[in-house]
Amino acid sequence: MKFIHLSDLHIGKRVNEISMIEEQEHILTQILQIIDSENPDAIIIAGDVYDKSVPTTEAVELLDSFLFRLSKRDAEVFIISGNHDSSERLAFGSRLIDQSGIHIAPVYRGEVAKHTVKGVHIYLLPFIKPAHVRPYFGSEKINTYNDALSVAVNAMNIDTNQRNILVTHQFVTGSSRTESEDVSVGGTDNIDAEVFADFDYVALGHIHRPQSCGSEKIRYCGTPLKYSFSEAKDEKSVTVGELDENKNLTIRTIPLTPKHDMVELKGSYDELTAKSYYDGTTYREDYVHITLTDEDDIPDAVGKLRPIYGNLMKLDYDNQRTRADGQLLPEAQVETKSPLELFGDFYRTQNGQDMTDEQQAYLLGMIESVWED
Repeated sequence: MKFIHLSDLHIGKRVNEISMIEEQEHILTQILQIIDSENPDAIIIAGDVYDKSVPTTEAVELLDSFLFRLSKRDAEVFIISGNHDSSERLAFGSRLIDQSGIHIAPVYRGEVAKHTVKGVHIYLLPFIKPAHVRPYFGSEKINTYNDALSVAVNAMNIDTNQRNILVTHQFVTGSSRTESEDVSVGGTDNIDAEVFADFDYVALGHIHRPQSCGSEKIRYCGTPLKYSFSEAKDEKSVTVGELDENKNLTIRTIPLTPKHDMVELKGSYDELTAKSYYDGTTYREDYVHITLTDEDDIPDAVGKLRPIYGNLMKLDYDNQRTRADGQLLPEAQVETKSPLELFGDFYRTQNGQDMTDEQQAYLLGMIESVWED
């Protein structure tokens, strides 16, 4: 059975207040071309279909168009909700469109949808938290995300003599994050890869950088587009897998080419405005983050740079002043820190010392309460 693994479309996303809808339309058309070339039996979309739980009109229209075009292909399509989606809204009308070959996971209520394609069982487990699982397994101890996933998977009663694929949207411990993902409190969302031991392939969503998790059979395909400058050097792709009757799995990737790339440039104002620097490159069209190294601020730097770099998204400085002021450089990747770590940094800056163990425990309890809600 041949399948294509996608995830984290984040349709409707804005990056630095710039809409990505045209970029997404371009890349979804490219994905359709790959699907036509590969002719898979199944197409998997592992969550975060939308960027927001209440998507914009243009986001809904783009997904509607994409699903309509997918329905005209021979492959069965399997979709789950991610942490950015509303599982209720995404699943609206799913029983009606199910007959068209588009299968959307229902809201989790103690069991998961199961479909079979060419003898391979495909289980659709949307993004879940402990609070989503507890009401249906009252006798089980469910305090962590790992507890929740373990209980949910055990309830599926997997027949390991059959071929089984799980589609889910979680953070597997040890995965490499980027700046464009949500970070939970103190790593409470971590899932042990051993939870998935009974599956022949786990199609994961949530992490934006393509990667396998300890084994080729547990994989994040990554986003089809770059959604932060921490991904500037990443190569986005479509994951293509084949699972034969003997459970032999082969995985390969097909690169995706964005309409506009995302790049980071660093240098003095004079260097970056020299025609010899940018002439003959794609920088004029790329989404650009520029770090100026000039010791003095350039008046109206953005206005002066935009005629050259038309898609300038972000501008900052790296010089003696910014380093002395303690301003964080992009390399610090503040977005990858948990709320507890960020507050700890703030407390240390304000008070010149770390929080006590008691203060950390109190703060963690407050944050976990807010996060759970």
